[in-house]
Amino acid sequence: MHSFEPHAFLHNPHAQTLASSLWPRRFPRLPPSVAREFETEPGTRIRGECHWQAAPRERPTLVLVHGLEGSSRSGYMLGLAQRAVEAGWNAVRLNQRNCGGTESLTPTLYNSGLSGDYRAVLMELIERDALTAIFFAGYSMGGNLVLKMAGELGEEAPRELRGVAAVCPCIDLALCADAVALPGNFIYQRHFVGRLKERMRRKARLFPGKFNLGPMARARTLRDFDDIVTATYCGFRDASDYYARSSALRVTAHIRVPAFILTAQDDPFVPFASFSDPAVAGNAHIQLCTPQRGGHCAFISRYAGGARYWAEARLMDFFTSHDSPVTNHSPSGGLELQSRP
Repeated sequence: MHSFEPHAFLHNPHAQTLASSLWPRRFPRLPPSVAREFETEPGTRIRGECHWQAAPRERPTLVLVHGLEGSSRSGYMLGLAQRAVEAGWNAVRLNQRNCGGTESLTPTLYNSGLSGDYRAVLMELIERDALTAIFFAGYSMGGNLVLKMAGELGEEAPRELRGVAAVCPCIDLALCADAVALPGNFIYQRHFVGRLKERMRRKARLFPGKFNLGPMARARTLRDFDDIVTATYCGFRDASDYYARSSALRVTAHIRVPAFILTAQDDPFVPFASFSDPAVAGNAHIQLCTPQRGGHCAFISRYAGGARYWAEARLMDFFTSHDSPVTNHSPSGGLELQSRP
């Protein structure tokens, strides 16, 4: 595939990032989905929107995980699912806990450390559905989660897990939270904090007496919110403890399945320095692609048609290249640094 060339009007990283959310998209070739709930731990379920082929056990399956305050209906989730289905794959668009209108399915909150949820989905697809070729793709927060899952599985990863991919993953959560707090990123900070607070209000109405929302009024930044809310209700000492324990960077050195990381050097709030860490750059199972431009989970190219959303095409190239029977997980080819725009 050709190198990423941004749309003529979207050379600025903020323009790319905002356009990826606001640009109207249609998905005429994505068939209707079938909703399914996966129990990830006692009392907690997450909902997936499943697109099954006629003989699902004979086809590879792509499981998608969205980013912070996204859902199974996010444009990138629908776009990548459509590509997978067109290629003859099954696709499962997962909602993280409480997302996509699923607050009633669990008394808990979602956070960037819940990689166990996706391991539970993986094992159910293997044991209940007898699927033999499963791939995971995650965006931003979802990218951190799928990489963390793969790293925690390490050498014990089931052979059915053929590979994982992450777009602009927040693998160092503390660096990302601090980047969002920079003055130039105020629009993202305001958006995320406002949406998180709205979600907590809905959650509190569903589970009366479980959450004390009073202290939440003090939260002005993501770090504030994680100090006051996430740490309190998710078992962490404070935001710093949450970030340290939940960042995929802690375990990326242990990934032993083919992994693909696509991130832009100009991402406004996922610092590029994260990806020079030896835990990423030194792991031969990780293929790293880093265009100079692309914004956050955007990569809207100058080309029309199917090439417009370059990241989705790039991920499908990676997945299809690993869709073949394997006896073990061999390195995917090491580091691929793409510095051209």
